[in-house]
Amino acid sequence: LKLVRNEIFTRAKSPLCRNFSMIYQSVVIRFSGHCLQSSSHHKKLKIQPYHTSFPVLSSQKVPIYYVDDMGDEKEVQAEVGKNLLDVAHDNDIELEGACGGELACATCHLVFEKDIYDTLPDKDPEEDDMLDLAYELTDTSRLGCQIIVREDMANMRVKIPDDGY
Repeated sequence: LKLVRNEIFTRAKSPLCRNFSMIYQSVVIRFSGHCLQSSSHHKKLKIQPYHTSFPVLSSQKVPIYYVDDMGDEKEVQAEVGKNLLDVAHDNDIELEGACGGELACATCHLVFEKDIYDTLPDKDPEEDDMLDLAYELTDTSRLGCQIIVREDMANMRVKIPDDGY
């Protein structure tokens, strides 16, 4: 944290930066898979992890179907505790994830069936902001890097929407 704080102060004191207090109060820095935030309401730095796959403690797997924009399905065995972006990459599914699961893009956008969507944890405001950038956004859209596989997700289908290219 000391290194990050020093970096904030160094950048804020540069001749190109004229408003040090504004930078200090609203800085968001990505560092080692964590988001370090300072806001005007909280004067101290807070660590918030964004890459959410948990270490897999068991080898339990459930079948999940990824459906591409052409309607083709691919069944994969997803490890419980991994996020859907990592599961896709582990199984050669074309789901970009340009930021590596750090919640800095919307390229792992997935569309869920309504019954599964209703069981998912609430979205963080940061995820909601990123989803605003996604193509083919729906009411049941989420980012794959933020959704952890659970046992009750067996046989679910998630759609990978067209990315616009």
